[in-house]
Amino acid sequence: KAMCSGKLQTGLLVAGYFVYLLVGAAVFQALERTAEKQEKMAAAQMKEAFLQNFTRLTVAEMEQFMKNLTEAIQNGVYPVGNESQIEDSNWDFSNSFFFAGTVVSTIGYGTLRPKTAGGQIFCVFFALFGIPLNIVFLHRVGKMLSLLCKKLGKFLYEKGMRKKKIKFLTLLFFLATGILVFLCLPSVFFQITEGWSYSEGIYFAFITLSTIGFGDYVVGKQPGRNYFSYYRTLVAIWILFGLAWIALLFNL
Repeated sequence: KAMCSGKLQTGLLVAGYFVYLLVGAAVFQALERTAEKQEKMAAAQMKEAFLQNFTRLTVAEMEQFMKNLTEAIQNGVYPVGNESQIEDSNWDFSNSFFFAGTVVSTIGYGTLRPKTAGGQIFCVFFALFGIPLNIVFLHRVGKMLSLLCKKLGKFLYEKGMRKKKIKFLTLLFFLATGILVFLCLPSVFFQITEGWSYSEGIYFAFITLSTIGFGDYVVGKQPGRNYFSYYRTLVAIWILFGLAWIALLFNL
């Protein structure tokens, strides 16, 4: 009975967590997309005006252009290339979902952030309820992982090993497999997909999973690189399990 209700609770929690993220993503997308499109149009017009007049610009006008350009880039708008980029939104669904995930996990890269008043206020409430939900979710995933740990311990105990030695070995096993699965292997994957060096991959993986999230390296963001679909979704799943692994490591 207890086992069954436990499984049901876990199922409901997982479902609730993902529904929360999906709804959040949809709201962020609805609030931010139009404003972003206007920003992109403005940047394109600014570039157009500059290209027509750049031979006779004053120093002050040049400074202003540089200022506007820097601001556009900080807001995630790159006025490079042709018009088609106005159609590519930073707030399409996969980006919005990824953003929602970085909010509740407190990574907060800062490369994508809400700019409208509505988006910012919604973000406050979304995080307010989302962060505790994320902690509960990670705790539950961590518990499931620690059951594996217990099974391993029980197996070793039946083989006649001492308790202290078992504790040390399970911790070691957990550390080693975790480092392999969450740091070493993903870094190879990032090296191939993002064209980073292996050390950059390790650095990105650590900065992300420790939830520091500087935002100097972010996946799926390089213009001109072809990423396969669901790439960021895969990365989001890796982040979730990586965070659960780290939480469990602290528990152990």
